[in-house]
Amino acid sequence: MAGTRSRWYAERIVTHSKLVIITMVALTAVVAAGTALGGAGEQDIGGFGVDSEETDAQDFVRENYGGDEGVAAQLVVRNKSGDVLTRDSLLEGLYLQQEIRENGTLNATLAAPGFIGIENIVATAAVAEDTRQPPTSQPSLSAQIDALESRDDAAVEQLLAELLDPESNALGQQDPYNFLPRSYDPGSTTASARLTLVAQADNSGEDENPQAAYDAQVAIDRLAQDRFDDAFVFGQGIQDDASSRATGDSFAIITPFALVLIVLVLGITYRDLLDILLAFVGIGIVLAWLAGLMGWLAIPMNVILIAVPFLLIGLSIDYALHVVMRYREAREGALDGDSEETPDRSIRTAMTLGVGSVVLALVAATVSTAVGFLSNVVSPLPAIQDFAVLSAGGILATFLAFGVFLPALKIEVDGFVENRLGRSRRKPAFGVETGRANAALERLAAFTTRAPVAIVVVALLLASAGAYGATGIDTEFNQADFLPQDAPDWTEYLPGGLAPDTYTIAEDFDYLSNNFQLRGEGGQSQILIRGTVSDPIVLQALDDAGEGVQSSSSVQLRPDGRAAVDGPHTVIRDVAADNETFATLVASHDTDGDGLPDSNVSSVYSALFATDQQAASQVLSRADNGTVTSARLLISVRSSESAQTIATDTRAYADRIEADATGISAVATGGTVTTAVIQDALLETLVEAFAVTLVVILLFLTGLFWARYRSLSLGAVVLLPVVVSLAWLLGAMSLFGIAFNSETAVITSLAIGLGVDYSIHAGERFVDEREKRDRLTTAVRRMITGTGGTLLASAATTAAAFGVLAFALSPPLQRFGIVTGMAILFAFVAVVVMLPGLLVLRERALSRWDVRDYSSS
Repeated sequence: MAGTRSRWYAERIVTHSKLVIITMVALTAVVAAGTALGGAGEQDIGGFGVDSEETDAQDFVRENYGGDEGVAAQLVVRNKSGDVLTRDSLLEGLYLQQEIRENGTLNATLAAPGFIGIENIVATAAVAEDTRQPPTSQPSLSAQIDALESRDDAAVEQLLAELLDPESNALGQQDPYNFLPRSYDPGSTTASARLTLVAQADNSGEDENPQAAYDAQVAIDRLAQDRFDDAFVFGQGIQDDASSRATGDSFAIITPFALVLIVLVLGITYRDLLDILLAFVGIGIVLAWLAGLMGWLAIPMNVILIAVPFLLIGLSIDYALHVVMRYREAREGALDGDSEETPDRSIRTAMTLGVGSVVLALVAATVSTAVGFLSNVVSPLPAIQDFAVLSAGGILATFLAFGVFLPALKIEVDGFVENRLGRSRRKPAFGVETGRANAALERLAAFTTRAPVAIVVVALLLASAGAYGATGIDTEFNQADFLPQDAPDWTEYLPGGLAPDTYTIAEDFDYLSNNFQLRGEGGQSQILIRGTVSDPIVLQALDDAGEGVQSSSSVQLRPDGRAAVDGPHTVIRDVAADNETFATLVASHDTDGDGLPDSNVSSVYSALFATDQQAASQVLSRADNGTVTSARLLISVRSSESAQTIATDTRAYADRIEADATGISAVATGGTVTTAVIQDALLETLVEAFAVTLVVILLFLTGLFWARYRSLSLGAVVLLPVVVSLAWLLGAMSLFGIAFNSETAVITSLAIGLGVDYSIHAGERFVDEREKRDRLTTAVRRMITGTGGTLLASAATTAAAFGVLAFALSPPLQRFGIVTGMAILFAFVAVVVMLPGLLVLRERALSRWDVRDYSSS
């Protein structure tokens, strides 16, 4: 019955080939028109909703605390063997600021105060000394420069000594230690590095990047490098610029090699330019459908969807090879059982036989992978839902392109070449004709039938080892893993047009995050405190929690060894140092002399808002009646650590506060903490989705093989190599130190999609051959040399295309290339080595139990 239906389908395609082509072109035009809708923009990973106390706290913070509306960049000046606090170095810093201010384009991106660094603090102190007036705001740059220029080296060093005295409160809220590295010795007038914060305005619209500010960061970085021997600027604009350039350099280097490899492998496989071009036409149709579906369904682009086009390209190459090679086998008479006769079939007859013999495998692979991925729509995360829908739609498009359009198109093209141009289109199928590939596949077939037990046992042992290794795999998400790496030495020998830039951003980021207190979400986590926050015990708990933080923690330490934390306790001390009236009030309620009130904290908080509302509103929130409702800590963290590590250390800090104070709740939150929560939830959902996918595919295959062959075991046998290849992949990732997080988990979906496709084609071919051949060994040999040869060509092509990404300068591209290459390799090996062994063992078991398992046997 199944053979009759597949033959009927193939005859309809062959008989109405022109109509099929016209219909598919029209459908493609309609679907591709969805790209004109513009899609739904982009969706950041942080936009995914996850219900947790951390995200709830973050929502409360956004609603009740003053946000940082601007853009921040950090300028670092280093002299590893010298001093950056000399008069000349500080003046150079001020001259740089003046140069930036004099540039109208750059100055337009700055927000008040523009720059704040140790050079500004020293110069402001010099101005105050000259005018004998405490500064109410930062003096003009010209006044700062004049004040430092009028002093000699000794006078500047004396000024530094006063400012950097650990017991000094010379400038109140402008703590100079905030701009010095962790290695700085408190009280010293020398330092190997210093930090300057660059405040920029965000003049972009809602949900848009402040591109002008980002471009300014790149320009400021160039100016800093021209003025200093060792300086760099770090910010989002610098990251975007480096990533963009690294991606461009990567593709400039890789694309020629990838194209050469693809053309070489396809050339060896097809040995026909027309068939290669037809395959690329089919891939173009699939990608047009993909882009159109995103537009029609208003699916926003996000990092999860990056795997979809690669999955579809891999499936497209595989589908195209199966259709073309079965057609070639049919023309050569290789699908006629044990017959030695080689009939001279016409194009249409051969296509009818070829498509008829492979279409059920194509349908099974399409439905199983599409339904498997579509099962993920039950996920609570919108990104996974979009991934499921787009993958399923793209897989369907792949079948239409290569199971419908390509056979019809090839009939017309081959017919035109043979009938009009008089050139034969008969070509041997790869792996079937004599040659090195055929000889290797023949030997593999012989080994499989001789030692199936050894093959299966070794495969399962390796899978067990892989599964064990996966238990210790890193699952953390680290921002540093996405920064471009400098090019390897061999790229120096590339021609000038291909030679990449130098990238030090990863090293710069590591140095910055390990040595300085950063601002903004990337450099700070937060703790939200609610309850009886006006209790004096809470202030004491906040103060005590900053002591005893280990140097190995991701929480930044000040040069004095205390945690770099801003909160109500630090703001009270800072404002008191700058305002005598407020200081007197605090002192009247301070019984132990630690600078914090031990009673009547509510009145102190009210006075704090009255004295400096901006500073107070950063660490305290109030109801409409003036009652303080919550407190917030801003904790400087080392951004080079993973989000999960920062979240763990922030939670530990919050736990210390809760342990020392009653009647409050302390919840870790902030951008990095919520990123960790979202990433963990996303990874958990992806793993669950993959498990559901495998279960759905198993049920579908079991039902399919039962309906066709009355076999309940064949579906599980066909799927087992896919599971084994996944275990191999996870073990290899653990061995090579590749984290299994939300990024790489999506990439491993390729292993499922391609593995199921490979396995179904091989399983269907075995059953088909077993029905035609009297001997089991012959059926296995035909499966491995026929479909195995096609799979070899498909795997070699896709692995070559994506594997070269391992040489990219961008770490995400590197990981994509490595993981994808391994996924394809393991899927191929499992299907052509383990699956035949399983089928042989199953056949022997059925024979021993005298079970008739095939409808035609």
